[in-house]
Amino acid sequence: MSTETGHESFNIERHGEVAVVTPSAKVEEMHETMIEQAARMVIQSLKADPPAGIVVDLSQVAYFGSVFVSFLLRCHTQARKHGSEIVLAGASDPARELLKLLDLETLWAIYGTRQEAMEALGGSD
Repeated sequence: MSTETGHESFNIERHGEVAVVTPSAKVEEMHETMIEQAARMVIQSLKADPPAGIVVDLSQVAYFGSVFVSFLLRCHTQARKHGSEIVLAGASDPARELLKLLDLETLWAIYGTRQEAMEALGGSD
């Protein structure tokens, strides 16, 4: 399943009980309102069919700002309501640095690859 909004797209795939959310590189150029709309669509999709675990694959995103961090936190809140766990995969060095500065690397496990993250949640690709 793919969710597209305006100039940006988030791809959502299901692998058994694990959902993989992959924002495209365009998230870096997106206007705040557009990313908010896209985030709402992704979260609605996750609410409709709550997965046991969620991998946010950041491999296509070199860096991101506060609106995207807000998106991650909103996904985290939704996941917790349904007993799901969120992990991050493929974060660039600048993204990892931002997550560390915001003390968010303590909130989510960060894996080098999507495959490692899926295995950690008990899913496979």
